[in-house]
Amino acid sequence: LNDYSALVTAVLLGIALPPFAPWWVSLVATAFAIVFAKHLYGGMGYNPFNPAMVGYALVLVSFPVAMTTNWATPQTLLDSPATLGATLDAIWGGTIADGYSGATPLDVYKHEIAHSTADVVLQNPVFGAGFSLGWEWVNLMFLAGGLVLLVKKIIPWQTPLGVILGLALPALVLGYDADQFAPLSLHMLSGATMLGAFFIATDPVTSCTTTRGRLIFGIGIGLLTYIIRVYGAYPDAFAFAVLLMNFAAPLIDVYTQPRTY
Repeated sequence: LNDYSALVTAVLLGIALPPFAPWWVSLVATAFAIVFAKHLYGGMGYNPFNPAMVGYALVLVSFPVAMTTNWATPQTLLDSPATLGATLDAIWGGTIADGYSGATPLDVYKHEIAHSTADVVLQNPVFGAGFSLGWEWVNLMFLAGGLVLLVKKIIPWQTPLGVILGLALPALVLGYDADQFAPLSLHMLSGATMLGAFFIATDPVTSCTTTRGRLIFGIGIGLLTYIIRVYGAYPDAFAFAVLLMNFAAPLIDVYTQPRTY
């Protein structure tokens, strides 16, 4: 607790978890992240996997309904916004009034594209027109925050650049088939793309340490995210991509060490 790393993990989980998820989902995710994913490995600096993503992946696999149906519906799609009482009922009582909660754009796209075409799916009101519903603005704000971290040299530039390239390139290449594959904008400005690229993948303990290694690490995360989003069972999958690349990070570091003369 003295180094505030537990607080960072809790904040990341708070951002990643659905706002209307029951309280015990947050408790299970946080406890597992701190106790099992971090301290059982020796504490700060010794954990091989990102604790927040371990906790998130656990509750996503264990409680899929709670994790996919408790996202807040944009207020512009509601007759009236969710009240404080309704929010507390959802968190502490596990009940939420109809219409206040729903799926994210990536969730909707993942399930609808199986029996429709992209242009039809994108007409769903959850996608909005332009930036009207705020999904895109959330990612743009994370992008702005990430740029601040880069300017202040708090995080290395190679990792977020790699994530964005690894996700954008396959989206562009496969974007020729607009009937089947989501547009680049949906991948870039939905889900955890910018949060993950700048605030999760750059974790100094669980990522690569070499310059080339960081770029490869980021590209791997972006590519795996795209593959799981399109061909896997989970609409976003950023947590799984990060954990898989955490596993590969030591090997990447070994093969990307700068040559000594």
